Amino acid sequence: MISAEKKTKIVKDLQASKTDTGSSAVQVGIFTERIKELTEHLKQNKKDFAARRGLLQLVGKRKRLLQYIADKDGQAYLDLIKKLGIRR
Repeated sequence: MISAEKKTKIVKDLQASKTDTGSSAVQVGIFTERIKELTEHLKQNKKDFAARRGLLQLVGKRKRLLQYIADKDGQAYLDLIKKLGIRR
């Protein structure tokens, strides 16, 4: 689970305007942080298959959102993946 401080920091880093809290870029940032935390959890708990399923669902959601951003604005997509440090 992401702490409120981490979530606030991610939102501030990725928001397009002061009131933007749910744009695609912000959602991708939050999903990325959750994916990192779940990955660390699964390194310790290899048999936690429910968590593994949740991780795969998150990866799928993030992939769909990234595809949407890439279709809508290719440069914004490239900037976002560079900022988050994720692969294409």
